[in-house]
Formats: sequence, structure tokens, C-alpha cells
Amino acid sequence: MTIAILADDTLKNEWLQHQFPEDITFIWVDSMSSLTMLDADAYADLLFRNDPERNQHLAKLLPKPVLVNAVEYTTADIRHPFIRINGWPTLLKRNIAEIVLPVSITENAVKELFAAFNWQYQLAPDVPGMITARVLAMIINEAYFTLGAGVSSREEIDIAMKLGTNYPMGPFDWTEKIGLQRVYALLQQLHLTDTRYAPAPALESAVQSQQSNP
Repeated sequence: MTIAILADDTLKNEWLQHQFPEDITFIWVDSMSSLTMLDADAYADLLFRNDPERNQHLAKLLPKPVLVNAVEYTTADIRHPFIRINGWPTLLKRNIAEIVLPVSITENAVKELFAAFNWQYQLAPDVPGMITARVLAMIINEAYFTLGAGVSSREEIDIAMKLGTNYPMGPFDWTEKIGLQRVYALLQQLHLTDTRYAPAPALESAVQSQQSNP
């Protein structure tokens, strides 16, 4: 089985931390044009953006399985039967992949694909953030509320979360790995239907600062 994957170095390294069978061949590309020119059994766009032109290129690869790293966008947002996978940095290397299936794809089809990968999967609801990412986004957002209120420092909040909850990283460490823009984009999507996800003022300030100093 041959899998063509569009990824950056970070996500490529996380993907390759899995113990894939020897009969799986991965072809790594760095552009959408390269991905769509390849003949493969399945495709993955780990640098996915919900852009109509990009989606049209990916749609040409159907009906073969097309996995997209679409954490904040639902299949209704994307408007194509791609398989959503939670590919946020640090989450892609987990032993269980978090995925969302469009209604036109049965679980049997994806079961065969992930069985070939020797990779477990968990079906998630077709909502922004799936399960893990929306929990992380909320934790990170609460950390920024705490920071903005002057209750504690970034370092102290990270230490408290790691010691108090046994998390592998604190919320600010996690933000550095995941990327502040990804967290903010998800919070904005979630906030459209639930006011609990309103981005913290300190988080918005951090985003604005990052945008003005890329």
C-alpha cells in the first residue's frame, strides 16, 4: 500500500513515530501540486486549510481515501467527503488516531485502512475540535484568563498543571507546540455556537502580538 502525504517536518516526524508495517510505503511531498500528481492508495493533507481551491484539488483524488488535518472545520464546512484526522502537533503521534467520517464513508472502509496502518482509531463527533482539541483549547484559554488576571505566571501555571493533573505539558508549553494561531482559530469556531469558548483577552493580545511580529 502506498500513501502520499503532504506535511511539514514536525508532523512528518510525529507520523513516523508509529510502527507501520513494512509493506506500507510513504511518499512525502511539500506541495499540493505534487500530492495531486501522485498515484497512491490513499492520501493525507496534514497542512490542510479549508480553502475552496485546495478542496477542489483534493476532491480529484476521490474516491480513494483522503485524510485531512481539519481540526476546527466540520465536514459540512469542507463540503467534500474527506476523512478528518486530529493532526495537531503532539496529538498526531498518539497510539489512537482521532478521526471523523463523512456520511458517505462507512466505518468498514476506514477500519481496513487503519488496520493496514496497524494504527488504532477513535471515531469522534463531527464538530469543531472533535474531542481532544476542544478540551485542550478550553484548558489553554482558562490558563490565559488566569494569566490575564495576574493570578500567576506562565511558568507557575505550567508547573501547577503538570504536578496537579499529571499532564505531560502545561497549557503554555502545549500552546508553543500546537501553535497559538491553531488554538485561537478553534476557539473562534467554537465561540460561534457556545459563549463559553470566548477567547481570553490575554490570548487575543498574544495572537495580535504574534501577527504584528511574525
